[in-house]
Formats: sequence, structure tokens, C-alpha cells
Amino acid sequence: MEFEKFGYKSYEGIYDGSDLRFAIIVPRFNSTVTERLLEGAIDCLVRHNVKEENITVIRVPGSMEVIYALNQLTKRKKDEFDGVIVLGAVIQGETYHFNVVANEIGKAVAQFNMTSDIPITFGVLTTETVEQALNRAGIKSGNKGFEAAMAALEMANLKRKIVE
Repeated sequence: MEFEKFGYKSYEGIYDGSDLRFAIIVPRFNSTVTERLLEGAIDCLVRHNVKEENITVIRVPGSMEVIYALNQLTKRKKDEFDGVIVLGAVIQGETYHFNVVANEIGKAVAQFNMTSDIPITFGVLTTETVEQALNRAGIKSGNKGFEAAMAALEMANLKRKIVE
């Protein structure tokens, strides 16, 4: 490793998914946005050598239901998936509901990351408008689904280096 010359070890994940398996949880709500995020995540994984048969997509009604699916996935045998990618789009409306959903899904993913043996990445958009969400789903500002998949690749490989 580059830093070992200074006397300490450095661990870093790589972006090769040749033998990795991923689950992607994606809500159907705001599907105009979430389908673009899903396409970005799958594109990233396939470009980085993850076989299509090693990608499992779990569709749920909305962002709050992501939490249930994530809970069930983390209870399964721990070698079934090397990483979980959580996608979604929570868009500001006229009520407080936006704040509740955005806060709860963020807290849930953080909590599962602390207790799970599998790295979980967060690709949930929390935007003020549909236009902002579409921009972050590939129209202007890159694709946050792609970015969440990149983080999942890196973390799954990093886990192998740290744990094994």
C-alpha cells in the first residue's frame, strides 16, 4: 500500500464486482425518478463486472416500506449479499410528511449500517421539487443511483479487506 512506507497500514475498497452480489431496494412511488436511479445503479454494477444474475431488485410501494425490506434483508443469511443499495425519491410537498419520511429513512439506513454485517449505501434523494430530483437522477447532475452503487462496490470490497 502507498502509505505503508510511513509505518501504518491503509485499507481501501476497489471498484471490481466480479464475484459480488447486491440487492437494490427501490420504491415505486415517484417512479419517474426512482426508475432512473435504478437504471443508474444497475449500469454502474454491470460496468464494474457484477453479473446481472448477482443483482436482486426488491420493489416496495414507497420510501417508508424500504425500511421493512431492509430489515428483512439484514436478517437473512449473511453471505447472501455483499451489499445493499437503497434508492428512493422523497420530494417536498405541502405538508410535514416530507420531513417525517426523509428523516426516518435516513435514520433507518444509518441504524442498519451500524448493526448489519452487510454495507448499505444511501441513494435516496430528498429534494424540494421534481425537477431537482430528475436532475440528480441523471438529467443534469449525474445519477445518484450510480453513485450509491459505486459506494456499495467500494464498501463491499473494503469489508473483505478489513474482515478477512
